[in-house]
Amino acid sequence: MNTKLSVNVNKIALLRNSRGGNVPNVVQFAKDCERFGADGITVHPRLDERHITRDDVYALKEVVTTEFNIEGYPSEDFIQMVLDVKPTQCTLVPDAPDQLTSDHGWDTLKHEAFLRDVIRELQKSGIRVSLFIDPVRALLEGAIKTETDRIEFYTGPYAHDYSLNREEAVKSFALAAQWCDELQLGVNAGHDLSLQNLRYFREQLPNLMEVSIGHALVNDCLYLGLQNVVSMYKRELGTL
Repeated sequence: MNTKLSVNVNKIALLRNSRGGNVPNVVQFAKDCERFGADGITVHPRLDERHITRDDVYALKEVVTTEFNIEGYPSEDFIQMVLDVKPTQCTLVPDAPDQLTSDHGWDTLKHEAFLRDVIRELQKSGIRVSLFIDPVRALLEGAIKTETDRIEFYTGPYAHDYSLNREEAVKSFALAAQWCDELQLGVNAGHDLSLQNLRYFREQLPNLMEVSIGHALVNDCLYLGLQNVVSMYKRELGTL
C-alpha cells in the first residue's frame, strides 16, 4: 500500500500571523506543496485563529487539487464550516479550545453517541471521517461503533520514545494496526512524525494509508528547502 503524505500548513499560518499581512502566503505554500509532490493538504483551525483562520480554510478549498483534510474539535461552528467546504476528509480531534497542540485521542467509549451523530452528519455530505485515537483495542472497537471511516493514530508517544527503543515504541501501533485490518478500519497517523522516525513507522504498519505532517516538515524546510523536503518525506514513505 502506498502511504499518502498530507502536509499540515498550520505553522506557515502561525509565521504569517506573527507579523501580520500575508507573508508567507499559506495558499501559495499549499499549492507549492502539491506541485512538489504532496498528496494532500491538512489544516487544523482553532477557535482563536492563532494560525489557520476560517478565511484560510475557504481559500484553500478553492485551490487544493489533491486531498483536503480539515482537523478539529466538532463544535457546531466547526461542523458547519466543514459542511460548507466539503473537504475530502474531516479528522475529529478531542481538543480543548485553548490547547496548544493535540496530545491525546478520543475516548470512543465515553463519547460514542456524540461521535456517531457527528460522523453520520458529515458522511451524508460525502465527507470521509477519521477519528484521532490512541492505539488501544477497546478504543478501536469503540471507533467501530461510531461508524467512522478511518482512525488517525496519535503518534506523539512513538516519536518521543523512538530514540530510546524504536521496537518498543512502535509495538502498540503495529498491533493496533493489525486490529484495524480485522475491524476493517482505515489507518492514518500523525503528530511528531519526522524524517528521523517516519520510515520505520511506515515499515511496521503496512496498511498505513496516510500521514499528516506539519511541524517537523516546516522545520526541515527552513534548512533544506520546500521542494527538496517534500521529496525527502515521500522517499521515507517509499512512494518516490
